Amino acid sequence: MPPGSATNQSIAECMDVSLNTLVVHDPLLQAQPARVGPVRAGAIASECFGVSGAVRPLAGERDLNFQLSCTDGSSYLLKISHPLENPQVVDFQNQALLHIQRADPELPVQRVYAARDGRYQARVDVEGQQMLVRLFSFVDGLPLHQVEQRSSALRHNLGEAMARLDRALSDFHHPASGHELLWDMQQAARLRPLLLHIDDGELRDRVTQALDAFASHAQPRYPQLRAQVIHNDLNPHNVIVDPRHPERLLNILDFGDMVHAPLINEVGVAAAYQLGHEGDVLAPALTFIAAYHRLNPLRDAELDILAELIATRLVMTISITAWRASLHPENRDYILRNVRQASASLRGLAAIPSDMARERIHQACRGALQP
Repeated sequence: MPPGSATNQSIAECMDVSLNTLVVHDPLLQAQPARVGPVRAGAIASECFGVSGAVRPLAGERDLNFQLSCTDGSSYLLKISHPLENPQVVDFQNQALLHIQRADPELPVQRVYAARDGRYQARVDVEGQQMLVRLFSFVDGLPLHQVEQRSSALRHNLGEAMARLDRALSDFHHPASGHELLWDMQQAARLRPLLLHIDDGELRDRVTQALDAFASHAQPRYPQLRAQVIHNDLNPHNVIVDPRHPERLLNILDFGDMVHAPLINEVGVAAAYQLGHEGDVLAPALTFIAAYHRLNPLRDAELDILAELIATRLVMTISITAWRASLHPENRDYILRNVRQASASLRGLAAIPSDMARERIHQACRGALQP
């Protein structure tokens, strides 16, 4: 039997409807992105925020993003939200950034700026579609995904910054924090129908095994774990570092995937992108985890499921992007940008016995608290 054929059969057996009518339904991820050109974006920035400059389109998953370079040397990020985006969710993101700025002003995160009317989002009409527009800080630097050799110092600094961010958000509350998001690890059970879009049978089997481990070992423990608003997307494309000193963190970007979730999900998401490329893939991530733990101590019950959460985030990257690439082939390269590394990391992580991975995580955190 070819690799993955049994998995395909089991998935098909659990479905009595077509994929388009399954529980996997996220309009923002399924809908075609809106179209706004640089000229129109520049006019919107000037009209709504009083900012003018050269406009350069940037990539994005759901929103339209533009860099504005002004003649005085300053730069901004203009973000035009998808027409289907919930205004309450946009406000949730804005208020979180403002809360972080008050709680930890020195933390290197995106800043959001008020429009001419004093609000932190403006509403514009583009070809009959109502769209929300925001203006953020833009920090020049090197995106982390372009740093080939990532030092232990960089991982340590990133872990500490993430811990500070979560401490700043620990007392933040908003009515929209419980919004539904497919990238929320609490929704991982919804991913199984998407596995049909993974062409590699061996990879599909590995993804299924990871989802099984999450369902049996991690998810049942969620009700007993502390929860709060988390960033939920510390991937290398959302981190800017100093090109001359790559261990120095300049900015954490993109708060568009924030949710209210178990705190340990934050560490699982971020640590998934800190795994090594070969050999002992877990070792580099332990540096990040220990640094986080030193500033924002994690509990034993949280650490017990961290390995499964790391694997689940990799599974989410592989399965959601495979599905979305099938929906939006014109944006395929951007959507699949993290899949190759995620697949290699999942393979390396699967080679480590779960008990051993769990003990190494606990050991790294115990060492982080020793004088």
